[in-house]
Amino acid sequence: MTPLVLSDETFRQLRDFIYQKSGIFIPDNKKYFIENRLGKKIQEKNLKGYEDYLYVLKFGGDRNELTTLFDLVTTNETFFFREPQQFDVLGGELLARIVAENGKAGRKDIRVWSAASSTGEEPYTIGMILAEKPESSLLRKEIYASDLSESVLASAKAAVYGSYSIRNIPEFYMKKYFTATNANQQYQLSPSVKSMVKFMKVNLIEDKDSKLIRGMDVVFCRNVLIYFDEKAKQKAVSLLYDALRPNGYLFVGTSESLHNITRAFKPAVINKVIVYQKM
Repeated sequence: MTPLVLSDETFRQLRDFIYQKSGIFIPDNKKYFIENRLGKKIQEKNLKGYEDYLYVLKFGGDRNELTTLFDLVTTNETFFFREPQQFDVLGGELLARIVAENGKAGRKDIRVWSAASSTGEEPYTIGMILAEKPESSLLRKEIYASDLSESVLASAKAAVYGSYSIRNIPEFYMKKYFTATNANQQYQLSPSVKSMVKFMKVNLIEDKDSKLIRGMDVVFCRNVLIYFDEKAKQKAVSLLYDALRPNGYLFVGTSESLHNITRAFKPAVINKVIVYQKM
């Protein structure tokens, strides 16, 4: 089979199309990334090349094709209790603040959004942590989880995980909330935690998608903004801001910062963890 060749011009058109639809920016030096991710799909569809695939994306009218594209170009590196210090802050100082503030306002709920939930490890970690906190026992716990990729959302809803995903789970949580399946080293999450999380497809740079989520006490949007350029970062962060209640909190990845993106949040350091509070 003749190797497919991605011209510079077609790469730019594909890159711009992906950016327009998702906010994900692929720089010039990542042309190989597009070639590797899309080449096999083009051959499976018996298309002549990248130009034909771009035409199908733009004019084919099949929404599933766009979903497949997002699945191919997104990275879904995640596992339970990733960056655990942030979860310690959530279950400690932040939970105490939220319980107190919501109590004053007459609210008996806590609402958390995992804005790039991938295969579900992050929102389910949040669910387990909140389930174990006496302070939240009388609160209605609402956890929303969203992603751009329908395939990872389907995997998240199934809530069956392998050894890589569970490797950082403390023994207590593992014994209480997971059951080994017949499959090799696969573990099923407890229905009690699964039922706490509502999954939905959300594009973080689309107003109409983000407007579905409002009144959040905490938003997690970790290790996602690194894939956006400055314009898309500002758009996404603005929509995350709108999703939060007054004085709500935003977590980004520990290697990320909002310093050059927005001044709408006040950074606070809690137990050496930076969390951004809505002004």
